[in-house]
Amino acid sequence: MKKVLSSLLAIAISLPFYANADVAEERVEIKEMRQEILTRLYQEEPSTKDKIASAAGYATFSNIGINLLLVSTGNGSGIVKNNDTGKETYMSMFSAGVGIGLGVKDFSAVFIFHSEDALNAFIEDGWDFSGQADAAAKSGDKGGEGSKAGTAVDGVEIYQMTENGLALQATLQGTKYWVDEDLN
Repeated sequence: MKKVLSSLLAIAISLPFYANADVAEERVEIKEMRQEILTRLYQEEPSTKDKIASAAGYATFSNIGINLLLVSTGNGSGIVKNNDTGKETYMSMFSAGVGIGLGVKDFSAVFIFHSEDALNAFIEDGWDFSGQADAAAKSGDKGGEGSKAGTAVDGVEIYQMTENGLALQATLQGTKYWVDEDLN
């Protein structure tokens, strides 16, 4: 009986360690993803490096989007950085929309917040209503893409880059971004 209790106690003590290791691992993955996204953005749009450096903050997200005829959805995760304080906030996202299209794509998004108010509103409220149109046929370095995104939020600029996927769509979407309580 003592051995069983001792084993159960050892398992119970080690559980938080494993949970924390998973959280730490996920944070590292999201930060690595951020660096990859920024490196690619700076190569494709060199002027964004100065915009991000002088902004109140920025966010990077990795998303998977699906569009099937008239309905589109997407989900992903990311990180917001306040340039003034250095504080980082881990976030999740989900989008749903309507429009014409067909496809699946893995894409990245970078948000540049030109004001502290826009940055704080994004973290606290997290809604974005946007319109986008794009055509993508991409696998790794092969293929091409053309996309435009617009947002209804003042003081925010968005850049999207397709990683992989095949999509042709024009949609209006509502996206909810929220603070990931497990990672913060």
